[in-house]
Amino acid sequence: MLGIAPPPSKQAKNYEVLPEAWAAVRMFIKVQTQWRADSGAVIGLDYGAVRWVFELYEISEPMQTLADLQIIEATVVAGLNKRRK
Repeated sequence: MLGIAPPPSKQAKNYEVLPEAWAAVRMFIKVQTQWRADSGAVIGLDYGAVRWVFELYEISEPMQTLADLQIIEATVVAGLNKRRK
């Protein structure tokens, strides 16, 4: 994901996804290349692109899906920026 390979010493892990979170996970996979950055630091997803993808896929619960997507986004941003330091 995101073209960043884990360090060789780390084993790949499987994570359980709650059924109600699958819509957000699927959307994240679709928009995972649409990042905003400033001075090399990742700020967050490009919400214009996110909105377009939501409309394209006719997301039935956009508010809840966006809220869940923002949790994923915040976690990824923190991880990416931590690696940058």
